[in-house]
Amino acid sequence: MKNYIASIGILLSVYACGDSKSESDLSENTNDPVAEPGDTSEENQQVPDPIEAGVSNAYGFEMVVEGLNIPWGFTFMPDKSILITEKNGDIIHFKNGEKIQISGGPEVYDRGQGGLLDVVLHPEYESNGWIYFSYASPEGSADGGNTAIMRAKLEGNELTSKEVLYKASPNTTKGQHFGSRIAFNKNGYLFFSAGERGERDVNPQDISRDNGKVYRLNDDGSIPSDNPFVGEENAVEAIYSYGHRNPQGMILNPETGEIWVHEHGPKGGDEINVVEKGANYGWPVVTYGENYSGTPITDERSKPGMKDPIFYWLPSIAPSGFAYVTSEKFPELKGNLLVGSLKFQYLELLELDGKKITKRTKLIDGAGRMRDVRQGPDGDIYVAIEGKGIAKLTNK
Repeated sequence: MKNYIASIGILLSVYACGDSKSESDLSENTNDPVAEPGDTSEENQQVPDPIEAGVSNAYGFEMVVEGLNIPWGFTFMPDKSILITEKNGDIIHFKNGEKIQISGGPEVYDRGQGGLLDVVLHPEYESNGWIYFSYASPEGSADGGNTAIMRAKLEGNELTSKEVLYKASPNTTKGQHFGSRIAFNKNGYLFFSAGERGERDVNPQDISRDNGKVYRLNDDGSIPSDNPFVGEENAVEAIYSYGHRNPQGMILNPETGEIWVHEHGPKGGDEINVVEKGANYGWPVVTYGENYSGTPITDERSKPGMKDPIFYWLPSIAPSGFAYVTSEKFPELKGNLLVGSLKFQYLELLELDGKKITKRTKLIDGAGRMRDVRQGPDGDIYVAIEGKGIAKLTNK
C-alpha cells in the first residue's frame, strides 16, 4: 500500500488536494442518533483500498442561475427560490428568474480559501425564520480571520436579527483551511466544521484550541450539556470531534441519523468520516497523504484510539459539497452519495452499501469546479459550479 501511495504521490500537484502553498489560491482542499465511539482499545477495522472512478455519459446539466463567480453554498427557501452565498461576501436570492442582492450580510475575511461560506435553513424555518451562515470572520483583536457561525432572518431583501453564535480563535492571516459546512441532525443540534487553518501541528489534536474540529451547538448557539468535553479543564466545550484537517462536506445521513463529513487530505488522502462523540480522527498523527514535497508526514495510517475513515481518495479529488440522494426522480442514484470535485471538475457518485463505498463514477465530467451539491425540494439535483452558477442535473 505504501508503494502505491508513493507512486501516486509524484503525479499530484499542490492543486490536487485543494490545498495551497500560496494563500491567494482558491482551491480547497443522549438519545442523540449521532454515533457514539466504540472501545478505542480495539483494533480499527481495515480501511478498504481506494477505488478507481469510472465515467458515465448518461447525464448532462442545464444552467438555472448564471453569472456567478464562486457560489460557495446555496439552500432552497420554502417557495423553492434559492439563497446563494458568494465567497466574496455577496448573498443572492434567486427568485422568479431574478438575482436579488441581499444586504446586511456579515463582514467577511475574503482571503485564500476564506470568505462567505455555507448557508442552511433551520429545520423549522417556516415557524422561526432562522438562516445559518458560516464565514471567515475578521472579528477580534488580531489580524486576519477565523471561522464563524451567524444566524439571521430575511426580511424583504435584508438580513435582520443577526446573531454571531460562534467565532473560532485566534485570528490568523493564513489563507487556508477554514472548513466550513453546516448540518442539523434529527434532534435539532447544529453541527459545523472548522479546518485547522494551516496549523496542523498545533490545532487539530488539542481540544483546548479551536480549529481542526467538528462542533455541536444548540440552535441558539448555547453548548449542549452532554457535549463530550463539557466540564473538562481548558477544553473548548463546543467541540464534538477533533483531529480533522479541512472538512468541506457535511450531511445528515437520513438512514442512520449520523453526521458524515468529507475532508481534504494533504497530497493524497481525502477522507469520508462518520462523526462520533468525542472521537479523534487522527490528523496529522495518521494520514493516507504526504507532504507536497513528497516526503512522509507520518508512517502511521491507523492507530488505536483514533478513528479510521470509511473511505479515502488517492489521488485527492479536492472534495467540496456533499449530498445523500433520496429523490425518486433519480432512482438509480437513490441511497447513494454525491460529492463535488474541485481539482478534477466533476460531480462524483459514490455507491453506498451501509458504510462501505462500493463504486465511484464521474458524472458531468469536466463541467467545472464543483463547489456544492444539493437535492432540491423538487427532487432534482443541483450543483454550484465556479465561474458559471447553479446548474441542474439532467438525464441525456
